[in-house]
Amino acid sequence: MNNSTQGVTLSSAFVKDVIDLYEGKESFQKELKRMAVGLDMSSAMKFVPMEIYNSMCNWIEAQIGQVNTKKLGRRIGSTAYSGMLANGLITSDATPKQMMEGLVKVASLMIKDAEKRGWVILESGPKHIIMRRTQTFNSTLQFGLLDELIRKTKVVSPKVEYIKSVAAGDEFDDYKISWF
Repeated sequence: MNNSTQGVTLSSAFVKDVIDLYEGKESFQKELKRMAVGLDMSSAMKFVPMEIYNSMCNWIEAQIGQVNTKKLGRRIGSTAYSGMLANGLITSDATPKQMMEGLVKVASLMIKDAEKRGWVILESGPKHIIMRRTQTFNSTLQFGLLDELIRKTKVVSPKVEYIKSVAAGDEFDDYKISWF
């Protein structure tokens, strides 16, 4: 996987989500705000460097833990869902496949990357979807994001698990989303 973030930007809404998650937790929020100094977050339509967002997410995982990283992923998933609805990429009654197609599209709208990296649907079946992460997003955070999005489709007992993992030496992170 190409891990370069040079020239890659994303909607400032995601950086705002990171900071807002720690409202009332001054020691955490202080460090996150320090990392975001100089970013224009006056509108979700402002784009900021992906490298800073990734640093913030990785700091949360290293300093606060994976559970908090997944919690942040759910918040990011909620923001992505709102973006999908607002841009007409999905409807509120989207199927799991439509939701993941919406994720692929919203990533291309909310992330500016000359290489068009983000998400790819590798496989879709009646009770599962396999998604590949092709952008430098924090891999742990994606469990929360995918879980939040699939739950919006009102499927029963959703589960998100690795099929392949960059941390285990694979070229990409592939996530299997399944349900009953």
